[in-house]
Amino acid sequence: MSSVELEQRITVAEAWAAADIDPAGRHATRSLIARAREGQESAITELIDAFSGRLAFGTAGLRGKIGPGPRRMNRVVVSQTSAGFAAFLTELTERSGALHMDPPSVVIGYDGRTGSAVFARDTAEVMAGAGVRVYLLPEPGPTPLTAFAVRHLQVSAGVMITASHNPPADNGYKVFLGGADQGAQVAPPVDAEIAAHIERAASGAPVMLPRSRDYVMLGGGVADAYVAETASAVLRGLPADPKRPGRALGDDTDLKVVYTAMHGVGSEIARRVFLSSGLPTVTVVAEQDAPDPTFPSLEFPNPEEPGALDLAFRTAGDLDADLVVANDPDADRVAIAVKAPPRATPAVTRGYRQRPRNVANQYRRLTGNELGLLLGWRAAERETAAARIGARAPQGTLACTNVSSPALRAVAEAYGLDYVETLSGFKWVSRVPRLLFGFEEAIGYLTHPGHVRDKDGISAGADAIAMVRELRAEGRTVWDLLDDASELFGHFASSQITLRFASMTEATELSARVRELRPTEFGDIRVERVRDLLTPGEAPVPANVLRYDLEGGSRVMMRPSGTEPKLKVYLDTFSDVGDAAERRTAAEAALARLESAVRGTIDGLRL
Repeated sequence: MSSVELEQRITVAEAWAAADIDPAGRHATRSLIARAREGQESAITELIDAFSGRLAFGTAGLRGKIGPGPRRMNRVVVSQTSAGFAAFLTELTERSGALHMDPPSVVIGYDGRTGSAVFARDTAEVMAGAGVRVYLLPEPGPTPLTAFAVRHLQVSAGVMITASHNPPADNGYKVFLGGADQGAQVAPPVDAEIAAHIERAASGAPVMLPRSRDYVMLGGGVADAYVAETASAVLRGLPADPKRPGRALGDDTDLKVVYTAMHGVGSEIARRVFLSSGLPTVTVVAEQDAPDPTFPSLEFPNPEEPGALDLAFRTAGDLDADLVVANDPDADRVAIAVKAPPRATPAVTRGYRQRPRNVANQYRRLTGNELGLLLGWRAAERETAAARIGARAPQGTLACTNVSSPALRAVAEAYGLDYVETLSGFKWVSRVPRLLFGFEEAIGYLTHPGHVRDKDGISAGADAIAMVRELRAEGRTVWDLLDDASELFGHFASSQITLRFASMTEATELSARVRELRPTEFGDIRVERVRDLLTPGEAPVPANVLRYDLEGGSRVMMRPSGTEPKLKVYLDTFSDVGDAAERRTAAEAALARLESAVRGTIDGLRL
């Protein structure tokens, strides 16, 4: 960048600082300008990026690094976004003809990340100043609580200040809609309408946005209702003990459970749900139980990341626990881990990948697809039992995103249920008609769509605990249940390649190079069909997803992440020949060959 172009960016940054409503933000911008003028390369790079364009509002709302500038999360961007969203809600209410009766309304929640509480208050004040009736949740809480509150309070919309499992430097602004949307995330074309209103709101000076403190600070009633309704849904779904009429299977079985909130906001409300559901008292990972925006014990606050569960495994090893349950920081996702199959048992030959045994890895985390299969199967069983009692046929839909394992299709077919694959994101999964259960491979599960229309790591965690308890009552393990699934539905093996980049642009560019290459094979595996979801008609809305259906039933899916600078590649193989062990071995071997071939193709494009 030339000195003239740099000065132009500095001029923009100076104007931003002059209009910033946040004293800390003004100081941060001016400090960045000073360092850039001194020639610090890192400051120049940051200034150029932060003041080139605007943080885009999409179907995940906003999510980005905290800092000064229109391409960062800060009080100005949050205030402008809130003004635009308020204008959209007002227009929506006017179109419905209801404005003369009631103004639009919104409930606002926030997590424990840096800036979340301040951003939530800014959102409340700006939206109240725009004439929206505002309810603010009283303390940091999980994302599923805000999604629940939209339906519980019967408001027009919800806002959740969170960056979920993103790195500590990030924050975000997530939007739900009420009414017919029932608290689901926004989806196209509504996201574009909201974005247009935000652009108009951002054209004026932030200080001119009207603000009001005339909003309702809620008490604990919403959380109490969430706990009661979630526990009730879990209890209704528990299978009966055939030997003890009126009792749930396994409710008298001892089970040692370790729980981690990963420095997030899930612990208190999750433990309340578990207790109200009659589940075992959990032992928390003390170092990670309280919200801490610095996430000191984690490199990435995501249960899927290598090493993220090491503290939980250490606690479980000390306790000799049966199960580890981990919510991500805003508790909309859940992961579970159980004791790994011992080397001396036949389970070792079934394709389970194990590291050398030590205290930390006596436990193995189930993949998102494995838990999705088991919870989806559980939902099918639950519906079958309800249908039997009601003297009717099972009905409803199992759904997952198109990059998740196709195993759920086999479950739906076996139980006479409908099956739907959606685009990535719970904005699509939650909108599937007659939904019984939905999941995404990134450890997101919707087990009880009757009261929350978004992924909910707390209710899914409760169902997982109940499932493991029932297995223990029968003298069985999760590994036994997965073998049962392989016998019934065939064995589906899945893996994922995640490539990290310095920017979202780099991930998108690599995806474009693969699209241009049009590979006809991966290694020695021939591509039978290519689907490019950017092609009109291939998806409900164009999506940057490439799908390769391969000979032998294998599949490769590729897409840039919508929230982080990553390219994600999803691999699936299948076998239904032989017994469970033989099916597992064949599918895992095919998966290893496919992963090696795909990595080779991608590495060639990155050179």
